Order: sequence, then C-alpha cells, then structure tokens
Amino acid sequence: MTQLLMPRATAVWLIDNSALTFVQIGDFCNLHELEIQAIADGEIGPGMQGFDPILNGQLTRAELERCEADETASLKAARSTLPEPTARTKGPRYVPIARRGDKPDAISWLVKHHPELTNAQIGRLIGTTKDTIMKIRERSHWNISNIQPKHPAMLGLCSQNDLNAAIEKAGGQPKQDAEQVTDISELP
Repeated sequence: MTQLLMPRATAVWLIDNSALTFVQIGDFCNLHELEIQAIADGEIGPGMQGFDPILNGQLTRAELERCEADETASLKAARSTLPEPTARTKGPRYVPIARRGDKPDAISWLVKHHPELTNAQIGRLIGTTKDTIMKIRERSHWNISNIQPKHPAMLGLCSQNDLNAAIEKAGGQPKQDAEQVTDISELP
C-alpha cells in the first residue's frame, strides 16, 4: 500500500486509541510530528472523527502492539490481498483545437523527409488516422493545395525523441539539420 487512506483521520484514531509516539504516528500517516501534536491538542481538525486503520485493513493489531512496545519501531502498513490496478496504456493524447489543423502539415513533412516510416508509426506519432495519411501520400487529400510540410516536433504534435526513435525503428537515420533543431540555443 503506497498511501494511507485519510491520513489525518487515521492519526486522530491512533492518538485516541494507542500509546504510539507522535513520531511513530507521523511516520505512518506521512505527517509531521508537530502536525500530529496539533491534532492531539485539538488545534487542527477539532471534532474530526477518527478512522480505524485496523478495521479498514491498513494496519494489523499485532503491528500496532509491536510498535507500542518499542518506541523506536515504525509502523508498517498491512499488505493488501487485492490485486494491484493495471496501469492504463498510453492512449491518444489531447491535441488542442488550434493544433488539429497542423496535423496534415506534419504528416506531409514526415512523408517527404522520412518515407521509410509506416502509416501506423506516423499515426502513433501525430495521432491521426491511416486514411488521412494515405490521402496525403497519394495527394488526394481535400486540402492538399494548402498543406505545407512542417516539422511535427516544431508544431508540438510529438517530441523530437519520439520522432527519432520511430525513425531509427523504421531503419532510417534521424537528420541533424537546422530544420529539426527544436531549441534555438542549438542553432550554429
């Protein structure tokens, strides 16, 4: 368990129902010992209802008794038997409305300068559909006459590191010219 649920309410319960020191309670609740003392004095959260960490499964009775007997020991949170939540996969990024019109320009730049990139790689970098990429490759996009190739990192649609990684994965060499420099201090 990485974080304690309702740390101040847990501190109130531990102050009222245990013989732990303020330092021990502060370490367990991730609060400063002076804050624990202020809670005990009633200066912070007067009338706050205590939250039982034993009943909630965040602490065991044996662990509480062990730390009450030894003032130098620190409380360790109980391990949960619940499975850890899975991390979300990297989904599509939000692109502001003002930047969405720049996607065809970035696709055009990638198609022109790095034809080795697949449609799937371009779609992941820019956040667009394969259909749009194919229309720009075939020059059948509805707005093809107004599309100007522009560097996608300069437009803020992807990072230079992501672009370089995709180019290397496709078997190409990232160019180190003035067109790809994203920081003005890197210019000669």
